[in-house]
Amino acid sequence: MTGERASNRKIYEITGADRVTFLQNLVTNDLGRLKDGLIYAALLTPQGKYLADFFLADAGDRILLDADAEQAEGLARRLQMYRLRADVAITPSSLHVLRGLGEPPEGALRDPRHPSLGWRLYTDEEGSPPTVDWDTLRVAETIPEAGIELLPDDTYILEAGFDRLNGVDFRKGCYVGQEVTARMKHKTELRKGFVSVVLDAPVTPGTEIMAEGKPAGRIFTVAGNQAIAYLRFDRATGPLTADGVVLRRT
Repeated sequence: MTGERASNRKIYEITGADRVTFLQNLVTNDLGRLKDGLIYAALLTPQGKYLADFFLADAGDRILLDADAEQAEGLARRLQMYRLRADVAITPSSLHVLRGLGEPPEGALRDPRHPSLGWRLYTDEEGSPPTVDWDTLRVAETIPEAGIELLPDDTYILEAGFDRLNGVDFRKGCYVGQEVTARMKHKTELRKGFVSVVLDAPVTPGTEIMAEGKPAGRIFTVAGNQAIAYLRFDRATGPLTADGVVLRRT
C-alpha cells in the first residue's frame, strides 16, 4: 500500500439515519459537499471560537471523521452532547489514516485545504513510516495545525484562514458559532491573523514579534527559513523582528 501513516490522527464513525442533518447543524462546512470528496470543517463554541478541526468523508452508510488524536475523544464527547433524540451513533473506528503526495491510490481523497497537501486514505492497512516533511508544506502555504496554531477556546477560524482553506461555507444555514463567524466575514476587517514569513536567521517558536518597539505577534511553526506567524495587522506595517531577527511577510 502506497502512503505513510498519520499516527497523530484518530477516526470516528458517525452512523444513523440523521447523521448528515446532525452534522450539518453543527459544523462550519456544508455536508452537501460530501458527494464531491473530502470535507474540511471545524466545530466552534457558541461564541465562535475554535474547538476542533477535522475531515469528513462519505463511506456509504456512515461518515468518517478524521481528527487530531489528542482532540478526537473530546470532540466525540462534545458531539454526543448535541445528539439529543437524533438517530446518530458516534463510535471509534479501527481504520488508519494514510497520506501522501503525487498520484493518489484507489479510494484516496484529495486534501481540500491545498493541492500541495496531497491525498488522504482511510484503510485497514497501517502504511509506511512518515517521510514527508509536512511542516515545510504547511508553512509555505500558511496552513495551521491543531494544537500548534489552532488553539481551542482561543482561535477564530477566519483569523486562521479557514475561508481560504475551504473549511467554512457562508451560504449554508445555521451552525454553532455561525453568527460570530458571519459577522467577522461581512461586517469587520480582520485585525489579526496567521501569515507566512521569511526569517533572516533561526528563530524559536513562541518568540514574540516586535514592530517599532511594540508587540505585534508571535512565531509559531518554523521550517527552515520560513515560519507561520500570528500578526496584529494594525501594528505590522513597518519593519518586523523576532528576538532581533528580521522577518518579512511572503
